[in-house]
Amino acid sequence: MAEGRKMGPDKASAGGWGALNATERQLGRQRILVKGNRLLLSMNKPGGFDCPSCAWPDPREPHTAEYCENGAKAVAWEATAKRTTPEFFAEHTVTRLRGWSDHALEDQGRLTTPLRYDPETDTYQPVTWETAIREIGETVRGLDPQRVELYTSGRASNEAAFLWQLYGRLLGTNNFPDCSDMCHATTTMALPESIGVGKGTVTLDDWAQCDALFIIGQNPGTNSPRMLGLLHDMAKRGVPILSFNPLKERGLVRFTDPQSPLEMLTGRGQTISSHYYQLRTGGDLVAMQALCKLVIEADDAARAAGAARILDVDFLAEHTHGFEAFADFCRALDWETIEHYTALTRQQLEQAAAVYCKAERVICCWGMGITQHRNGGDAMQQIMNLLLLRGNVGRPGAGACPVRGHSNVQGDRTVGINKTPTEPFLQRMDAAFGFTSPRPWGHDTAECCEAVLRGEVDAFLALGGNFFRAIADTDRVAAAVPKIGLTVYMATKLNRSHLTHGQRSYILPVLGRTERDVQAGGLQSVTVEDSFAMVHASTGQLQPASPECRSEPWIIAALAKASVADRAPIDWDALVGDYGLIRDKIEAVIPGFENYNTRIREPGGFHLPIAARERRWETKTGKANFLFDPTMRDADDDEPSRPHFQLMTTRSHDQFNTTVYSYNDRYRGVSGERMVVFMNEADMAAHRLTEGDLIEFTTVFDDGIERKVGGFKVVAYDVPPGCCAAYYPETNALLPLAHRDRRSNTPAAKSVPVRITAMAPGAPASATPEVSERLPDRVPLTVPQS
Repeated sequence: MAEGRKMGPDKASAGGWGALNATERQLGRQRILVKGNRLLLSMNKPGGFDCPSCAWPDPREPHTAEYCENGAKAVAWEATAKRTTPEFFAEHTVTRLRGWSDHALEDQGRLTTPLRYDPETDTYQPVTWETAIREIGETVRGLDPQRVELYTSGRASNEAAFLWQLYGRLLGTNNFPDCSDMCHATTTMALPESIGVGKGTVTLDDWAQCDALFIIGQNPGTNSPRMLGLLHDMAKRGVPILSFNPLKERGLVRFTDPQSPLEMLTGRGQTISSHYYQLRTGGDLVAMQALCKLVIEADDAARAAGAARILDVDFLAEHTHGFEAFADFCRALDWETIEHYTALTRQQLEQAAAVYCKAERVICCWGMGITQHRNGGDAMQQIMNLLLLRGNVGRPGAGACPVRGHSNVQGDRTVGINKTPTEPFLQRMDAAFGFTSPRPWGHDTAECCEAVLRGEVDAFLALGGNFFRAIADTDRVAAAVPKIGLTVYMATKLNRSHLTHGQRSYILPVLGRTERDVQAGGLQSVTVEDSFAMVHASTGQLQPASPECRSEPWIIAALAKASVADRAPIDWDALVGDYGLIRDKIEAVIPGFENYNTRIREPGGFHLPIAARERRWETKTGKANFLFDPTMRDADDDEPSRPHFQLMTTRSHDQFNTTVYSYNDRYRGVSGERMVVFMNEADMAAHRLTEGDLIEFTTVFDDGIERKVGGFKVVAYDVPPGCCAAYYPETNALLPLAHRDRRSNTPAAKSVPVRITAMAPGAPASATPEVSERLPDRVPLTVPQS
């Protein structure tokens, strides 16, 4: 049996020496072994820089090494000694580079100079900053602002994002496709309907007081590894940790803490999940309703017996709306339906409900396993219903905890990257800057892509990211991009989106989070907001990768001066010379940022106000709402007994978003390969497949468009029948734009309906880019044997 496939609690451990070895190997490959290790000691600490990877919060008293394996890889990737110079682009046409893998493109190193696409030679060629800014500014100024799209990556700081939305609104548009639209916009849209706020209600202090934790559709071992340290400590002190996830993820099974000398010496580690429930993909919605049913029925029995109540009746009476209707609905749920849709037994769910009823303080956390479903918002609201039953919102040690992905994806939305701005926000913007902001709502990511397909985009400007590789329906949308008149990409490294360009295209090299940002007023700090609504400062430590790299605020201000300088009395040079002045403007526009420049100096930063944390419910009813759709049974499909599979797109352990650090996935036992599909062995047998066979995916979606991707090797894995998993972004072409959450337009990437067909031996992989000879770690698929 291959390690990482049928993995059980005794088979493997996350972290440990494997994490340390992987960190050192990546630092070595990027030629910064000594410098990188020294740099890491300044990460996630007061006076240092914030991790450019995930959005896990920083403790007020950090460890000596306050970073994780994947954060260290992100730093190595950014602080690399490798450079992508004009000579590289002179040697490689864009057409040729499109055949390279994602890893090969980014592994060339940091961009060093502004570039402009030359259609005659099919290459990017160096251009001066002055010329690039002038040409971009002149072009954008003459366009219909409703045909301009301004994308924002979650890596952007609060200061850069705030200037970016100011620039867009001066242009006259609210078209702000954002990376959160691809992940946690479901939280932003659905959570306010329940409790009045689109953010979590907990802090790190609550985690220390929690006495039961429910993890639903989230994989911390890969997506937010520093969370494993808290899980380790909670499990060690006996806190029940209940994980609901279709895949058996190593980080949720066992973790060896690199901070513990004893565990490193013995290699034993700590069991993380006290209970692990491998429910069917999309079964979270009914599973949460089943838990609510059990809790309500336990309270019914207690009340009939004259015993102590299970429900927090005082909280329900004072703070909630709609409980009785929801309770009646839950009581009427039958167990045949529940087991059918969840693939969990009644006994398993009774076990989980018993833990919930016993605990005084419960935190529920979730990730994209909830948000990236067609009815993900509805599933999330059932999680909130469970929390509300016993008053587990707005008191110490309890609450809702959406775990965001990129480091400042939450902060960008807070400071105004929003296609649907509120009127009070726009009024404060107008007063602060002396102009009238546009009122018509703009485009999110899905709507931007639809506009591209319709030929209604004249300019696409990206503040970081890899937009055209990360989106749904990648092949269809990318084919329409050459019709766009202008594409502009601000980036640290070359990626596939830069090769998906418009008629005129520019790549502008930016400073990384690790680098010193010196402006007229001296060394600057930027700020970010983590998943727990904590805002803190980040100050780069390294010299820039090139003298030609510019900060994102500098670039935005330069574009503004070139295109909208006459539309408001704004001293752009002053704002860029001292980012404290940008923060003053944020404070004037957005509530909660009072004394901004002072409070970011506090260790750990400051917490933005969350009304629901204080049991103030900014909803239409003025209370926390029990919400449910009585006709809905599944997060994506009403019938689980279907002839097709539900495909989960997922990251490998050596990956962050579209950045692929290597072809290895240590935690799933795969090395040297990404074109794999993880399948249940019974499903393999039913389809007459054996390990190593090649298959082709075909999307089952009725819109008249055929979506096929082939060349995936079958790997047997512990996953529920009818479900399978494969890596993102290689499977994005299978995901229809229209297959998305109904509130937020977030793509339903965690449950794509597909058929699987065996391919003949030697058949070509239909959507696999050629792999450059520059990849030393590209080797045949090997899976370690136990």
